[in-house]
Amino acid sequence: MTTPSVPNPDAAGVPALHFADAPQHVLLTGGTGFVGRHLVAALRADGHSVTVWTRDVAAAARRFGATVRCVRQLDEIPATPAVDVVVNLAGARIVGPRWTAARQAVLLASRAGLTDDLVAWIARRPVKPWLMLSGSAVGYYGVQPQGDVAELTEASPPQPLFMSRLCQAWEASAHAAAAHGVRVNCLRFGLVLGHGGALPGLLMPVKMGVGGRLGTGRQWVSWIHLQDLLGAMAHVWRVAATPGAPAEPQAWNFTAPEALQQEDFMRTAAQVLHRPFWLPMPATPVRLALGEQADVLLEGQRVAPKRLTDTGFRFRFPDARSALQDLC
Repeated sequence: MTTPSVPNPDAAGVPALHFADAPQHVLLTGGTGFVGRHLVAALRADGHSVTVWTRDVAAAARRFGATVRCVRQLDEIPATPAVDVVVNLAGARIVGPRWTAARQAVLLASRAGLTDDLVAWIARRPVKPWLMLSGSAVGYYGVQPQGDVAELTEASPPQPLFMSRLCQAWEASAHAAAAHGVRVNCLRFGLVLGHGGALPGLLMPVKMGVGGRLGTGRQWVSWIHLQDLLGAMAHVWRVAATPGAPAEPQAWNFTAPEALQQEDFMRTAAQVLHRPFWLPMPATPVRLALGEQADVLLEGQRVAPKRLTDTGFRFRFPDARSALQDLC
């Protein structure tokens, strides 16, 4: 019997992902987002059943069809079949309104608050999930001084900045699931490159022929191709399932091996797109418009995927040129 799957617009020529040998029931938050909808397709193609927790059940049901259960409330999920794996990707968009106290509260609630609700639901379940893959971001590491070439690994410390504190709170909320016997893995995403997400907006000035550096252009860009991100999620799942895998929460950097400074990244994009690269954008108007949020664009981190490479993960797109050529 053929397992129905959700159409994946990016799947042409992409090897199927393998998450587990036996079908499992996955609860996914953020399932209608850029990464989430591709993850649903990959999970269904590998034979797993998926439940999506979403605010807009009707829209999610139209997107995924009858093969995916969509619920507005966690307690709508029946006790059987048990949920085996939770993938937690939900969160309000970081780049947008200024980070006022009210906006910071929204961002915290959409990440740490929602994860607290997930853990409380796990506590009520008669059979607990065995695994949680919970989103985070390289913003955990705060701001790396420009000119500093040191690579940041999962052991590098956070900073007392909002974007770092946000990720710390998000991860701490996920860690609480470990008290219920769940293996928790926090995934610190870099800039995700794919047909959607941030990349189209990032490339727009290049496509219009007015691309250039942003601010000094020396800030690090740590990125990952969407297909490598999904492959890394399957890899972490398989590692967590191996005998002797750590019971304590683990963090994983989801970035490609090659980080680039922003000017070099955008220059590479211009070369791939056969466009000029000449018009710089000064930092001052960006800071005036965005305040502290400007650090997301004007500062960066050189983040290395140490735990992924140490456990044998192989990237399909280890460098920015190959990733952009695939996508452009």
